Amino acid sequence: MTIDEALALARQLGVERGDAQTLLGHLTGQSRTWLVTHGDAPAPGAEGLLRRLAAREPLAHVTGWQPFHGLTLAVTPDTLIPRPDTETLVDWALELLADLPGQPSVADLGTGSGAIALAIKAACPHARVTAVDVSAQALAVASANGERLGLAVDWRLGNWFAPLTGQRFDLIVSNPPYIAGDDPHLPDLRHEPITALTPGGDGLDDLRTLVEAAPHHLTPGGWLLLEHGWDQADAVAQQLTTRGFAEVTLRRDLAERARASGGRWPG
Repeated sequence: MTIDEALALARQLGVERGDAQTLLGHLTGQSRTWLVTHGDAPAPGAEGLLRRLAAREPLAHVTGWQPFHGLTLAVTPDTLIPRPDTETLVDWALELLADLPGQPSVADLGTGSGAIALAIKAACPHARVTAVDVSAQALAVASANGERLGLAVDWRLGNWFAPLTGQRFDLIVSNPPYIAGDDPHLPDLRHEPITALTPGGDGLDDLRTLVEAAPHHLTPGGWLLLEHGWDQADAVAQQLTTRGFAEVTLRRDLAERARASGGRWPG
């Protein structure tokens, strides 16, 4: 099958042209511009992979890779696929770290593929970054990403703060499961681990757990930053305020949707 034949098949199968081009670029190791001018070049294996895309398997799982905050990360069905929206959380974390002297300490809880932890470490090499996940399979993917990228992160296996007994951090970040258990979009995300997407119920249980426990692991003046759903901002802000956090703040993503909330632990 040639590149032109593969693109024709993609149209027939209803695969978006941009996804088809990304896939073909992955297969050939070439840019989109090259693909346009080399339509007669072979595209080995394209048909099977295009059919996987047509069956709504995520592009990141078909290629095995996902870009995030300037990094290219390996992903598998054991991890949540990093979304561009989560870069909002990383950018906020980096703003706070820029004002901290020395080697600030950071914890990323529920790290998945390691996206947040590795993006922070890449942009702020002097930070001491610890990342936690309850899934050994996900942590193996994250650790392999860190090794391949040459970024030193302390990977810990366990549930939320359990592997961090006695430790305190200048900054805690998390993109926890927050989709409500009855959300109609969940079936569309069936290729990703359900436990990384939803805690069930109203989707707020893990966010409540993190807000409640974080002060025991924050230095005086340390920050907690949490990603959440666009309609959960008020609830998370109320939780932070009730728990005693100061300077409770909201950040919006590029689409102007409420994306992350955070607060500073007084001290």
